Amino acid sequence: MLETLKTLCSLSGVSSREDQVRDYIRRRVEPHADQVRTDALGNLIVFKRGARAAGNRLMLCAHMDEVGLIVKSVTDEGYLKFGYVGGIDRRVLLGKRVTVGERAVPGVIGLKAIHLTTPEERKKVPKLTDLYIDIGAKDQAEALAQVELGDICTFVSDTVEFGSGMLKAKAIDDRVGCAVMVKLLEEELPMDCTFVFSVMEEVGTRGAFAAAFSVTPETALVLEGTTAADLPALEPDRQVCWPGKGPVLSWMDGGAIYDRGLFELLRELAQQNGLPWQIKHYLSGGTDAKAIQRTKAGVRVAGISAAVRYLHAPSSVCSISDAEQMLTLARLFIRAMAER
Repeated sequence: MLETLKTLCSLSGVSSREDQVRDYIRRRVEPHADQVRTDALGNLIVFKRGARAAGNRLMLCAHMDEVGLIVKSVTDEGYLKFGYVGGIDRRVLLGKRVTVGERAVPGVIGLKAIHLTTPEERKKVPKLTDLYIDIGAKDQAEALAQVELGDICTFVSDTVEFGSGMLKAKAIDDRVGCAVMVKLLEEELPMDCTFVFSVMEEVGTRGAFAAAFSVTPETALVLEGTTAADLPALEPDRQVCWPGKGPVLSWMDGGAIYDRGLFELLRELAQQNGLPWQIKHYLSGGTDAKAIQRTKAGVRVAGISAAVRYLHAPSSVCSISDAEQMLTLARLFIRAMAER
């Protein structure tokens, strides 16, 4: 599980440019699947037969995409001006390394040096228009020989195990869910399952809506990374959840109210099998569940997440044991659904 997660986090997959992630997952799961297809939006949809025939009764979903940047213009001096792809706090950008476009041109996000700023400027977060990507070009022509307008920029971040069983990497949201599904696909399943590795979740859950419309499941389990925010600067009632305290069971978020019966099932499975679990103490964010739930005549949705610090930043942090327990709980959920 850990090595799969590390590999997935190392791949580039900003929303709408999930090709590297999709290609890797396809190579891993194709030998174990009964049907593999990529739809018009780029979702990877994998069907695997289990011991019990169930058709499209159960769908599991995790998104392949990550947040990033997009090149909007190039200055006369050869610097790249950019916009966001997905929700990013500009405070985390300064000095971060990126790669630009299909050629993976190396760059760094820059701002004028502190020595050149006024006391008033130092009190404020720089505006997006003040930031730029430096690719080392001497002028606009040299820059445009390496990159194009509309090129996607991916954060560069080492994947490191550290501390008390923690993992630091980019894109843990939601490569952790993808890793769980890859491992499940490599196992024998107790019932037929459809696995959706979705695209463009970070820009409006676009891929999941199309995939769910195509698959038409009765029930869906969404596997995610969610905001931890267990930080000393936050009041206790705003600390969402905690890495190392087990998978987060979803009951409500900014986009969906999850099926109560499925929530109770997940809680019972965790408790009966000695798995730690938690809920969000402050509601924030949303997942593919909001798009899946509203598809066609409606879909019952459940969610299991890993608590992730510094979500949507170049370096995020999760507990390795939480990721492993997500896999265990998802396996138990499929088994319980097969018995219904």
